[in-house]
Amino acid sequence: MSDAILSGAAFKSELRAGNPKMGLFLNAHSATVAEQLAHSGYDWLLVDTQHGPMNRESLSSMLAAISNGGAKSMVRVGGFDDRAGIQQALDLGADGVLVPYINTAEEARQAVSCARYPTAGTRSVYFPQRSTNKAGLLGYVGNANANVIVALQVETASCIENMAQIAAVPGVDILFLGQNDLCMSMGLYEKYEFPHMYTSPELQAATDKLAAEARKNDVILGLFLFGTSRVGEFLEKGFTFISIGNDLHHVLTQSGAYVKDLESIARDKGKSWTRRPTALF
Repeated sequence: MSDAILSGAAFKSELRAGNPKMGLFLNAHSATVAEQLAHSGYDWLLVDTQHGPMNRESLSSMLAAISNGGAKSMVRVGGFDDRAGIQQALDLGADGVLVPYINTAEEARQAVSCARYPTAGTRSVYFPQRSTNKAGLLGYVGNANANVIVALQVETASCIENMAQIAAVPGVDILFLGQNDLCMSMGLYEKYEFPHMYTSPELQAATDKLAAEARKNDVILGLFLFGTSRVGEFLEKGFTFISIGNDLHHVLTQSGAYVKDLESIARDKGKSWTRRPTALF
């Protein structure tokens, strides 16, 4: 079955069954880029309002563009207390939300509550809006608690410490590992020379604890990576919801590959041409 017609519940069921869904974060506030990437074959795209410069209008356009391309859409909101952000993302048609900086089970419960309709949660009902356009008010609202994807970001030492309680919160679909912030929170950037913090025994122990609690509670494992070099490793660990970077990183890596080719071509033809100096390469 095509992901373009999978319900949210079916999408989550496939992830729980071990079928990977690969995706990408979007940090450029561009509906054009979002739509193009939605046609590129990724299963899902996530609009990152936490770190990107999107306002509500550009978020609306980006979500419509992703839908047009057939990918599942996610939005990273401000946090567990960003009720307005969670409400807007879902009303504008997002298939789910990623809630960053979760530290406790109570914060996890608040995040889930904002994303689910009563009596399972406290999301407000409204009509008409994009989320209800395809199935109508009752068709959408009646199935939303099963279909909406609620992902919580695992990126602090406190989150790892409280992982048993967080993973057991009803309504948590995905626990999403953010290695960069987790390494920062655990003090690993100070302890190890880059990039050895990512293969450190401390991070491995934290990841193992996350994976064990997720399996115990039938919660999907996700994570953010830059590039594909470690995808196989994490697939073997049971991670199925995987990002391999963001749109801006894709632009940099592809343009960097072209620049490298141009340097080689110029050298082969006896011409002196090298890329302009930049801190990014």
